Amino acid sequence: MGVELNQRLFSAADSLRSKMDASEYKNYLLGLIFYKYLSDNLLDKLVDLSGEARTEYDTIEKQTALYRELLSDEETKDDLIATLVDTLGYDIEPDYLFNILAKQAKQNTFQLKDLRDGFLQLSTKYDQFNGLFDDVDLESKKLGSDDQQRNITITEVLKKLNDIDVLGHEGDVIGDAYEFLIGEFASEAGKKAGEFYTPHMVSDMMAQIVALGQEEKNLFSVFDPTMGSGSLMLNVRHYLNNPETVKYHGQELNTTTYNLAKMNLILHGVDKEDMRLRNGDTLNKDWPSDEPYTFDSVVMNPPYSAKWSADDTFLDDSRFNRYGKLAPKSKADFAFLLHGYYHLKDTGTMAIVLPHGVLFRGAAEGVIRKKLLEDGSIYAVIGMPANLFFGTSIPTTVIVLKKNRKTRDVLFIDASNNFINGKNQNKLSKENIDCIIAAYKERKTIKKYAYLASFEDIENSEYNLNIPKYVNTLEEEEPVDMVSVGQEMKKIREEKQQLETSLFEIISSLQVKPEDQDWLKGALEVFKHEE
Repeated sequence: MGVELNQRLFSAADSLRSKMDASEYKNYLLGLIFYKYLSDNLLDKLVDLSGEARTEYDTIEKQTALYRELLSDEETKDDLIATLVDTLGYDIEPDYLFNILAKQAKQNTFQLKDLRDGFLQLSTKYDQFNGLFDDVDLESKKLGSDDQQRNITITEVLKKLNDIDVLGHEGDVIGDAYEFLIGEFASEAGKKAGEFYTPHMVSDMMAQIVALGQEEKNLFSVFDPTMGSGSLMLNVRHYLNNPETVKYHGQELNTTTYNLAKMNLILHGVDKEDMRLRNGDTLNKDWPSDEPYTFDSVVMNPPYSAKWSADDTFLDDSRFNRYGKLAPKSKADFAFLLHGYYHLKDTGTMAIVLPHGVLFRGAAEGVIRKKLLEDGSIYAVIGMPANLFFGTSIPTTVIVLKKNRKTRDVLFIDASNNFINGKNQNKLSKENIDCIIAAYKERKTIKKYAYLASFEDIENSEYNLNIPKYVNTLEEEEPVDMVSVGQEMKKIREEKQQLETSLFEIISSLQVKPEDQDWLKGALEVFKHEE
């Protein structure tokens, strides 16, 4: 059912595809799916709250009628709304329910204003929805040249979505479907997708790493300072024994992407009390600065080699002041890393995706890297295949960091050659991920794949962490058997002499014209010379 649901939801955007690219129409489809989920979920919970039998109210239409009936009682109306808000965190007026708007769409009486008003009611009444539907731009000329054309375009999407049951599935199906759509849009959007999406298998690997050894924790906290769609944070809970107690903390600069992350977490059943998200610049101002500001796990896939101010005032910033230098203006990679590391608990684990340059570049980055290594902060360096991420074909590395270690060794894993070739992007198989995790857990040298480097090894390499310095993946050449080579050469020489002798005899027996005698003598002289 999951695959069918995914495809049906994706095809609901068919009327939008010819009008705009994936980076734009994703906002409409994902926003409308989210609104439908809120609406259908309200009606579903209403049946439970009313105490009525589910068998009596087993369709959206019957549930809507019940909702109208209960709200018509002036004596209990306010109590009902208060109960809905207490249970769900919101209410929706019956006229703005998704199924009512979709019904109007089928009857050709739908007006964009009604959908706009539905969005407005939610976003102005409840803080958690503030600005959440801003990217569903119902005034966009790309939907149509006038209100009538725009109305027709949105009508088609509403009708298709209304026929899809987003609730009647076991497990976290709608949340997973939402993530599937985000991945599909990332694939279509290509370069524009890099800012909001980490490929699922990479996300899965990082989640396993940061959860390792912390599986039993209650109230586990995860922080992603460049959270994109939020999928990287959400994946961590799959490897914890108490996933319902996870607290999510995330920050995102891009407002559209921030809204996407918020919707993604809500669709995965995360209560508003369990998420603390901020739309802001991670590097410009430290956040969070109040409790809690350290976390059990930090996961990051920041923009690679981005620019930042690198203003000297940051040398007094508690995130950076221990390292003596700031990341260069043109490459904020270490600024992101140090920000995340600052917010890691002493008992926690951090995993961050970065370009390989951070492993060996000198100057300020070399100073920062040396300090991290001297402190024993870098626990593992994992080389990933090229062309895994949308928006860049460069190979990346996952750096794992910990605090308060007793040793300063570093595990290097070279997984750069282990992948599945894809049409546009390379992919990691489950077996590829399992190999990485097994080597990470084992933490010992594996020929051509992993190397546990002592601090002395690293010191001798002048704090250069370039993976080929530690893991040699070159195939060894077979040793040459010189006796066999000599015998083969002798055999070839003998065959050559036999052929030349035969050819000399043939040429000698030729009957040629007087004028060709000189040519024949010349040819015979060549063979005599060869002998």
